[in-house]
Amino acid sequence: MGRDKRFLELGGRTLLERTLAVLESLFAEVIVVVAEPASQLAGLRHRIVTDLVPNCATLGGLHTGLTSATHRRIFAAACDMPFLNPALITWMTELDPDADVVMAQLASGLQPMHAVYSKACLPHLERMLNSGNLKVQELSQAPGLSVRLVAEHELRGADPQFLSFLNINTAGDLEFARKLLEGQRANRGDET
Repeated sequence: MGRDKRFLELGGRTLLERTLAVLESLFAEVIVVVAEPASQLAGLRHRIVTDLVPNCATLGGLHTGLTSATHRRIFAAACDMPFLNPALITWMTELDPDADVVMAQLASGLQPMHAVYSKACLPHLERMLNSGNLKVQELSQAPGLSVRLVAEHELRGADPQFLSFLNINTAGDLEFARKLLEGQRANRGDET
């Protein structure tokens, strides 16, 4: 995108505000993990933590969030997913309470930033960080972890179009999201 996606506006709110609104409606603890401090985040009421291991992309952020969490399991989401579905998130967090990883597996691939992780993942994440393997998807193959991959047909009931997994990575993605939001509003007949 060439600019900080957290602060891109969609429907009168930033992508970060949209994400936080969904997560805070579901969870008592919401942690915002950032690569580096940003003054624009100063007013947030959520705990903000900076990557414990810098320059390790999503894997470093997941490691930091899981390390910082006070609960045994977390739900991790990216801030650039504007259509997070609370019902789907709740369903995924309750699907297999003993699983160390609960991750959607779409035809397009695994969705590691719309997934549940337990603290049992931490040693594996640390090994991956130390070896320079930053592919979060590979955590689903870590020996000793209980992994529940969720197939597309299982997700359809809560999110038939898989909009929860839509990321904003390009200007075209943002325009597509704006059109989707306009269509949703028109179908509901509201202005908000």
